[in-house]
Amino acid sequence: MANPTFRSRLRRLAPLGLAITLAAGVAQADVLRIGVASAGGGDPVTFGGSSLGIARNQQLVEKAFEGSGTEVQWFFFKGAGPAVNEALSNQQIDFAYEGDLPQVVARANGLDTRLLAAIGTRANVYVAVPKGSDIHTLADLKGKKVAIFRGTNAHLVAINVLGTEGLTERDLKVINLDTGSTLAALAAKGVDAAFGGFELFKLRDEGLVDVIYDNSQQDPRFTRQTALVVRAAYEKDNPGNVQKVVDALVDAAQWTSDPGNQQAVFQEWAKSGAPLASWEADYRGQSLKTRASPLLDGFVRDRYQAVADQAYQEKLIRRQVSTEGWFEPRYLDAALKAKGLQGYWTAFGPDGKHAQDTAATAAVPAPKEASHEPG
Repeated sequence: MANPTFRSRLRRLAPLGLAITLAAGVAQADVLRIGVASAGGGDPVTFGGSSLGIARNQQLVEKAFEGSGTEVQWFFFKGAGPAVNEALSNQQIDFAYEGDLPQVVARANGLDTRLLAAIGTRANVYVAVPKGSDIHTLADLKGKKVAIFRGTNAHLVAINVLGTEGLTERDLKVINLDTGSTLAALAAKGVDAAFGGFELFKLRDEGLVDVIYDNSQQDPRFTRQTALVVRAAYEKDNPGNVQKVVDALVDAAQWTSDPGNQQAVFQEWAKSGAPLASWEADYRGQSLKTRASPLLDGFVRDRYQAVADQAYQEKLIRRQVSTEGWFEPRYLDAALKAKGLQGYWTAFGPDGKHAQDTAATAAVPAPKEASHEPG
């Protein structure tokens, strides 16, 4: 659930709706609201791990709307993707940064969104245990009390990781904890183990936990994807605003991808309260440019469909979801063309390791407007 401060702000906003002004004959919302599937941290509150966090820190979206009369507002959700979906459903935010599984769940429930660009791909999942634990391998997790943040983009990855040892969630005593609660439980030895992300390195470096699993080979099945979505109704009424947001995101992604900025990127992300060393550990041996790519390439599309299929198989959603027609690349394509960035990022094929076959991709027809119905 959203925190009390956020709820109070929403109560003030809800009766107002979206006030509309007319500028040059084009209807434009005077408030643009971005939801982030993270509690964030720092002052002002921000987050790391994606180019959108860079856009937040450098106020790139705000600068894109200077003089337009449009105010950009950011909202952060301790409840991550599930809480973001609630706000989207209630039309309390316009854009959302969240992971693949919650986005799929929202689509399965009929929430009509457009997926505009990748924001952070190939994010790792780790397993940590309290220092001195007799748990040393994934197989040792059987029958143990394990924290998993269910409903987030780490949930299915955790299931896949367990599957490598022939385990399922039913073989564990799973406790559903958010990120902050997971860290507290690990530090207090209230759980035997926990699945998590970069945040686990802080406890490791403090000597409180050992990390017993990481996806060192970067197998795509064991990584998490996040993307930027927009409410379909907002996109339909405000295409110009959507283009400005995507333009700002592409600028942030390019800055993030520049090898010369790597340390500066980590320093920006550390403003969220996560130690610089945690980001360095999470990205060790990996390409920041690859993970910051905004492209909706074969890899991203395949992973989203795989997540949708698995979510249905695991009975996390009640209806099958097709990603066809959900992706709306025209704003990203326009931004890349305008900025001369076509070809700047490698478009990967479904395996995430080889460049996409552009000839085969070109043969796939673009989705028709009619296919924008939620799956």
